[in-house]
Amino acid sequence: MADNQQEKNSQPESEQERKNKATAQELENIEKSSSVIASNARESIYCLSIIGQVEGHYILSDGQKATKYEQLIPLLVSVEENDETDGLLVILNTMGGDVEAGLALAELIASMQKPTVTLVLGGGHSIGVPLAVAGKKSFIVPSATMTIHPVRISGTVIGAPQTYRYFHDMQDRIMEFVCRHSRMKKETLASLMMKPDEIANDVGSILDGEEAVKLGLIDHVGGLDAALACLRGMIHGEENP
Repeated sequence: MADNQQEKNSQPESEQERKNKATAQELENIEKSSSVIASNARESIYCLSIIGQVEGHYILSDGQKATKYEQLIPLLVSVEENDETDGLLVILNTMGGDVEAGLALAELIASMQKPTVTLVLGGGHSIGVPLAVAGKKSFIVPSATMTIHPVRISGTVIGAPQTYRYFHDMQDRIMEFVCRHSRMKKETLASLMMKPDEIANDVGSILDGEEAVKLGLIDHVGGLDAALACLRGMIHGEENP
């Protein structure tokens, strides 16, 4: 009886069992890191989603969806170093979040050598703007929006000149990054950021997909099909739009 059980356990896994295990592992990866590897006979694309708020130095309260930057940093390094991954697709639907953490992730994506494409679905607000332009090509669906506003901070604020200088310098670094990785002029970005009559309880601007492309913030209006087609073209060395 024991021999029969041992013989059964030593039998090789069937193809269906291997597929089931691979599916379970894939679902676990999606749940833990909001990412998945989409592979076919032609290429292997790593799909990463940035949703909710970008969580930085402080843990957000329960009930808020968050993207944890300390998890994404080693994940992005792994994508860059993995020879089996051909490109990265970043899908965004974020309200923003921690400024330094979001900018750090944007710099990391922008410095990758592998083909990278970003796609804004729903929203790419606040610090989501640098993340949206960090790829080598950027796309936005027509119904998505992007909120551009000055740097803000929560918690205790010391009313000293150094505090306001810190705000100014951080805002300037964000603007420099956005303009460096898009076609938007710094003067236009500054004007949109300080617009006083568009947001009810804040200064700033809200751009839809068409406006974001027209102003040079995003490269193209398009959805998943267009973003994947562009990424495949980059992977295979074809001319990009």
